[in-house]
Amino acid sequence: MRIEVVTLFPEFVSEAVRFGVLGRAQDRGQVTVCARTPREFADDPHKTVDDRPYGGGPGMVLKIEPTRSSIRAAKARLPQGSRAVYLAADGVRFTQAKARELAQLPGLMLLAGRYEGVDERLIEAEIDESISIGDYVLSGGELPALVVIDAVVRLLPGVLGDDASAQQDSFSEGLLDWPHYTRPEVFEGRAVPEVLASGNHAAIRRWRMKQALGRTWLRRRELIESMSLSTEQRRLLDEFLAEHRASEPPSAT
Repeated sequence: MRIEVVTLFPEFVSEAVRFGVLGRAQDRGQVTVCARTPREFADDPHKTVDDRPYGGGPGMVLKIEPTRSSIRAAKARLPQGSRAVYLAADGVRFTQAKARELAQLPGLMLLAGRYEGVDERLIEAEIDESISIGDYVLSGGELPALVVIDAVVRLLPGVLGDDASAQQDSFSEGLLDWPHYTRPEVFEGRAVPEVLASGNHAAIRRWRMKQALGRTWLRRRELIESMSLSTEQRRLLDEFLAEHRASEPPSAT
């Protein structure tokens, strides 16, 4: 997969993708991430890439000409069938399902905005879709672009070494992840749940599903409410909630 990022701060992106999963995936040739700046295409001595907004108001807006040239140059380096994405607060919410969708593509062009945003005509002409990583405001689109890159690249075949790792991540089945444990078996009086050391794979699978359902109910109930639970899942969730209520201290009267 090839990913091109158009940003005013290419070093921000190129440094971040050198580490961890992204760095190893690039070293192995599983993905190529390149970041370029519209300043390369600015035709004035000061390399100006922004201007005042029509209608007045604070802030600046990225200019059409240098940004469009940078986008088109990035697209020219991508394989056919790639998608152009603008990271914006008013975009569709980025989810694990969207990450899986993007991971099926041969390439991505990610436009990281700055200032007050990008001229709307540029978005209409050059962008396939806008994506938001959450309901909050950041200084620019670089961090959202990195979030998208990381979430997508880890889903590419072979990137994690064991593809089951990605399949078991939080949100992969619409649920939060279950608790994880490693050695020592007892730490400061807290023991690993017995079932995880039992070797009973059916019991372990059942425990993990129950914990994932319960955690999601407690922390992100709207995810559970949007799902159609199987009979087994409903039974496990009921068990979890009963155990959770039983473990709570009695309320003061």
